[in-house]
Amino acid sequence: MTRTDVPLIDATRVAVSTVIFSLRRDADGRPLVVLPLVTRTRDPYEGRRALPGGWLDHSESLDAAASRTLAETTGLAPSYLEQLYAFGDVDRSPTRVVSIVYWALLRPDEVEGVDSPENTAWFDAASLPELAFDHNHIVEYALWRLRNKVGYSRIAHGLLADEFTIAELREVYESILDRRLDPANFRRQAEASDSLIRTDGFRTGSHRPARLYRYNRDVELADAGPVAARR
Repeated sequence: MTRTDVPLIDATRVAVSTVIFSLRRDADGRPLVVLPLVTRTRDPYEGRRALPGGWLDHSESLDAAASRTLAETTGLAPSYLEQLYAFGDVDRSPTRVVSIVYWALLRPDEVEGVDSPENTAWFDAASLPELAFDHNHIVEYALWRLRNKVGYSRIAHGLLADEFTIAELREVYESILDRRLDPANFRRQAEASDSLIRTDGFRTGSHRPARLYRYNRDVELADAGPVAARR
């Protein structure tokens, strides 16, 4: 076999990485979109932060690889995991590596109590340090996808507890879109949608009791298209 006949896959390694979004409140109580990053322990970019991930085992599916590498690097198991994009620019790594990138959403209960490895830390998605490889660009693309998808799906619910108030749901939208929303208009639109179900519960505290809602699980978080329907 001549050099020009060698299949590209022989010279290319395939990795799987995941951008994991969750919400945390800052010192002023405002929710921020955050994500976990790991510290690289070897070159290239030793000591620099990077997205969690690992190599694809040729005996497993891409979805299985994403779940496995997440568990191995962060200890996390998100309920929502979707393939984002394939990144394969020739100069993105010293050796030719194609990364199949997933993105995931984590509810508060999926983060609490998880013992993450020591080299894992959470960062504000809006103010990241310089990451390894092209991972800053990947996070920017994932945020762009999230902001677009929140406009036509109930994807924001993937960041909330099972029961929540309209105000808490609005805070999630504001965090994702990075802008304030009119409370009255948002309430009307939310209550008119088919994705929320009223409960008999209320959130009590220093303010007047607020009605609790839950997901309508008959409505998908997001339309995954015909590929998912064939599974």
